[in-house]
Amino acid sequence: MTADRKFKNNTFTMLFHNPDLLRELYCALEGITLPPDVPVSINTLENVLFLDFNNDISFEIGGKLVVLIEHQSTINPNMALRLLIYITRVLEKKIDSRTLYSKKPVSIPYPEFFVLYDGKEPFPDKAVYKLSDLFRESKEFGLPEKPYPFLELEVKVFNINEGRNAEITARCKKLAEYSAFIARIHAFWKELGNLEEGIKKAIKYCSRSGILREYLEIHGSEVLNMILTEWNMDDALAFAREEGWEEGREEGKLEIAKNLLAENTSHEFIQKITGLDIKIIQELSV
Repeated sequence: MTADRKFKNNTFTMLFHNPDLLRELYCALEGITLPPDVPVSINTLENVLFLDFNNDISFEIGGKLVVLIEHQSTINPNMALRLLIYITRVLEKKIDSRTLYSKKPVSIPYPEFFVLYDGKEPFPDKAVYKLSDLFRESKEFGLPEKPYPFLELEVKVFNINEGRNAEITARCKKLAEYSAFIARIHAFWKELGNLEEGIKKAIKYCSRSGILREYLEIHGSEVLNMILTEWNMDDALAFAREEGWEEGREEGKLEIAKNLLAENTSHEFIQKITGLDIKIIQELSV
């Protein structure tokens, strides 16, 4: 897998893009048991939530439409709003628009939303993000308060770093192994002072230790490329926030663009992140 494709998987979605594993993971998150013959249908959309990266898995199970996201950087407080946009696009694909004008009600699957967090910053074991948390206060306009929001979307967030939410990882062996793998990367990165070497050592260590052994033996080089590209992009975005590019600092924007270009990131993505003219980005890439 090369790093310059417009659309990229990440390690998590590539690992769990399997109906049986998704069924097991969903049961672990919900604390339930489903028979193995309950069908799982994957219908992930491309380029919706994270632009160049496919960090999400959308699937149907038992009449529910589940959106599952793995998040390695700081949890975004706008996640509920982003998922509202996402689920709208999923339903647009599933529903014949002509049926919306029918006299019969359109039946849609029950939606559920999960974020699995494995970033380095402190985060509780569990949290819930609500769309209504983003609503503007109506008091300032002199409008009466409603007893409940007329539009709501809730996102369950679970910290899946090693040692957290043990009851979930105990029910899903593959998730426990994935968490252990990510932990080894962080540990070896800190030890060696180099992300690429840290990933390589983590892959070798986990393969020898039986952690995601088959997956890493088959996809080791792809995993290396995916994590290198994605984590370096996280660093670039963190640098962007620190440099205050949102306030319009051109030097910060140019530095971010250079960092992303070094990772073979598409010009379109860089433009969305920095707001720079596409011609400037093209000149920087020469």
